[in-house]
Amino acid sequence: MTTVALRHARVRYGPLEALHGIGLTAPGPGLTVLLGRNGSGRTTALRALAGTVPLSGGAVLWDGADVTRVPAYERARRGMCLVPERRAVFGSLTVRENLELAAPDPSVALDAYPQLRPLLRRRAGTLSGGEQRMLALSRALLARARVVLVDEPAQGMSPAVAARTYALLGALDACVVVAEQRLPPALRGRPAIVYELRRGAVVFAGEAGELDA
Repeated sequence: MTTVALRHARVRYGPLEALHGIGLTAPGPGLTVLLGRNGSGRTTALRALAGTVPLSGGAVLWDGADVTRVPAYERARRGMCLVPERRAVFGSLTVRENLELAAPDPSVALDAYPQLRPLLRRRAGTLSGGEQRMLALSRALLARARVVLVDEPAQGMSPAVAARTYALLGALDACVVVAEQRLPPALRGRPAIVYELRRGAVVFAGEAGELDA
């Protein structure tokens, strides 16, 4: 079991406040989904958990310990993996080199996404958007992280690959937090905790099935 949480978290970008003292808890192993339109604060909440944006108030907790002042690189060393929406791969490196940065043996990732196997010698920057998402998520799978934070994991993927992606994330022995604009079809009927954000505030917290109702 591992849990990450925001407590009365506030984030400011200059004069604008993006998060207005929100609270959320993501237990693991399991999936937590942060829903919201662009500008809702979902991506900022994900980055606050990862430590890539500082809080102007409140706290980030990891297994009950306050890690608000722990830098992002140290959180990564402790087992936290962030897959951002953009620039999630090293474009000048090949697919194989990207995978080898996470683990010397990429077989687990290639079993998860066999579409990457014929692309191993290609530079990551030449891949399609969906292929780059597969590569970025493959690196997260290889990292064997305790906490996996992913911004729009299925962006650019076909429905079948998106469903496969959510099955892989749901099977991880980790606390998995994803940010999406709307509840993915692949999660309907699956156990997941959902927080919906609007304008930097949480307006719904509950199970995915409750949101459907």
